[in-house]
Amino acid sequence: MTKQFKKGDKVEWDSSGGTTRGVIKEIITEPTDFKNHHFEASKDKPEYLVKSEKSGKEAIHKAEELRKIKES
Repeated sequence: MTKQFKKGDKVEWDSSGGTTRGVIKEIITEPTDFKNHHFEASKDKPEYLVKSEKSGKEAIHKAEELRKIKES
């Protein structure tokens, strides 16, 4: 089963500089072009626009790349 996230979820993912944390800003459910890259998102396989807490930059990630951060 594919992981599902919702807007506002806090997540983390692995990047070249180590683990990065951020927030889901948008759920993408149709093919999209972003920063000169094409993403084949769909309703069955959504991708997620996330904003990094550290850099403030946005990127699109597949669900399997993301891990939800448990709030304490």
